Amino acid sequence: MRKLLLFVIVVIPFIAYAQLPDSILQFSQKFPKYEEYDGSIYLNTKFIESSVIDEATGTFDSKLRYNIYTDAIELKEDSELYEISKRPTIQARIGKNYFYYCHFKTLRGVEKDGYYILIELNDQYRIYKRYEVNIKDPIKMDVYNGNPSPGTIKKIVTYYLEENNIIQELPRDKKVILSSTFEDKQDELKLYIKKEKIKLKKEEDLVRLVAKYNALKNLDTDRPTSMLSKF
Repeated sequence: MRKLLLFVIVVIPFIAYAQLPDSILQFSQKFPKYEEYDGSIYLNTKFIESSVIDEATGTFDSKLRYNIYTDAIELKEDSELYEISKRPTIQARIGKNYFYYCHFKTLRGVEKDGYYILIELNDQYRIYKRYEVNIKDPIKMDVYNGNPSPGTIKKIVTYYLEENNIIQELPRDKKVILSSTFEDKQDELKLYIKKEKIKLKKEEDLVRLVAKYNALKNLDTDRPTSMLSKF
C-alpha cells in the first residue's frame, strides 16, 4: 500500500499560525516581460493557501506560489514580492504539493540543489519531481520572417528516485527505463507493465512501477537491497 506522505519529518517545538518572520524572507525579483508570453513561469500563477514549516521558529499559514524560473517560493505583502529563504530546514506545502529544498547529488557526484516535490515516501527510498521551464523568446516580424512568433514558456517535469541524498532520474519512456534504470529486472517488469497496463506518463503508474522494482529486488533477501545498487 502506498504510504501516506508526511509533511513534517522532524519534531517542531511549537506551532504558530501567524505572519511569516522576516528572518526567512528576502525580496524577490519580478519578471513582467514573461507575462506576455504563452505559458507561465509559475507552477500556479495565483497565490494559494499554503503552509510553511521553519524548524527554528514554527509553522505558519500564508498564500504562496512557486516560481519555476527562479526556483523560488514567493509571497506578496503590501504589493511587495518576497521569497522564502532556500534552506533544507524550511519546507512548504502549496496546495497538494510538498516542497523541500534539497542538496542532492547524482550518481556521478554532480550537485543538484533546489526545490523538489515529494510524491512518494518509503522506508528505503523516496520519489521526487522537479520542474523546469523552457523559454523561447518572441520572433519579431521582419523581411526575413513572416508573421511574428510570440514568446513561449513550456513547463518540464522530471522524476527522480532518491536514496541517501543520491538521485537517479526516472525516465518516463518504457523502453528507456527498462533498458537502463531497471535493467536488472526488466523481464519481470515487462510482464508487470503488460499485466497491470502501466502507463508511465501517469505519475501514479510510475510510482507503482518503482514499488514493484523495489519488491523484486528484495524478494530473495532478508535485508533491504539498495535501489541504486546496480549503478
